[in-house]
Amino acid sequence: MTRSHHPRLRHLAVGASALTITLALTACSQSAGGDSGGGSAEFPSETVEFMVPSGAGGGWDTTARSMQAVLESEDLVGESVEVFNVEGGGGATGLAQLQQDKGDPHAWMMTGLVMIGALQQAGSEVTLEDSTPIATLTAEAEAFVVPADSEFQTIDDVVEAYQEDPGSVDFGGGSAGGSDQLVIAELLNAAGADAGAMTYVGYPGGGEAIAGILSGDVAVGVSGVSEFEEQIAAGEMRLLAISTAESQDVAGAPAPTLADSGYDVDFSNWRALVAAPGLSDDQVAQITETVEELHGTEAWKTALEENGWLDFYQTGQDAQDFFDSETQRVADLYADLGL
Repeated sequence: MTRSHHPRLRHLAVGASALTITLALTACSQSAGGDSGGGSAEFPSETVEFMVPSGAGGGWDTTARSMQAVLESEDLVGESVEVFNVEGGGGATGLAQLQQDKGDPHAWMMTGLVMIGALQQAGSEVTLEDSTPIATLTAEAEAFVVPADSEFQTIDDVVEAYQEDPGSVDFGGGSAGGSDQLVIAELLNAAGADAGAMTYVGYPGGGEAIAGILSGDVAVGVSGVSEFEEQIAAGEMRLLAISTAESQDVAGAPAPTLADSGYDVDFSNWRALVAAPGLSDDQVAQITETVEELHGTEAWKTALEENGWLDFYQTGQDAQDFFDSETQRVADLYADLGL
């Protein structure tokens, strides 16, 4: 198979035919052993091109570049790993571009919960079913915070105020329809409140969200724990709860959970690795073996700890089942939110 190693040459046009690839076609290709004719060839035999379907500097980008560093420093691939960014559509643009590499095990892509929401909100014809699941990798709890001078002392205070008057409590976080808004919907559903009445302000980046929360533009802020930890430690924000059922230390102290307050919520913002569609079983096994080796290194464990990521490693059918369940869960939450 002849293909360019430079991402700029693989970067722009995706025809309509790529957008209409279906799960059935992907499944047929995989059951037939892929169309590359190289299922049993040594992997990798060329540069691994690792797409981040978003801009530089975000969570997907940080995860991919951490993986790149470990793969190369631990000599797990033999060849180089080239990380490149494709922005647009919450990952839809990058996922559509991945269709051009059908059958190629050297074409990887970072994905996560945010992409599922963006694809559903856009009504995209291309979905995660049009890729090859390799592994879930990391997860991060969401944090509910307020400014230090807020009248809300606990998450119960927020819920009670919302139940009395949804318009009295506005929330803010990342882009509308993303993980931050979804976890708020799960909390309100668990409390028996109307999530569809939520007022939500989506900020384009973490810095803007922090500024909006501290200035009082929104009453309650929600984002990944790592986004707010500095402000919590400095006493500028009060942490009301985190979204995972299991507690963790935040700013040096055990964090209260939504479950501690009686809300049946266990939610995390996860990230995962997929590869191009149409891979053979042998190709999938070779990529999975490489990622398994990465996961077992001390360097990767250090990366998890330094970035505040939870180890959320699943492969094979477990990863596929998780993608399927998350797709349904997001669809249900979007229905509740009227998105």
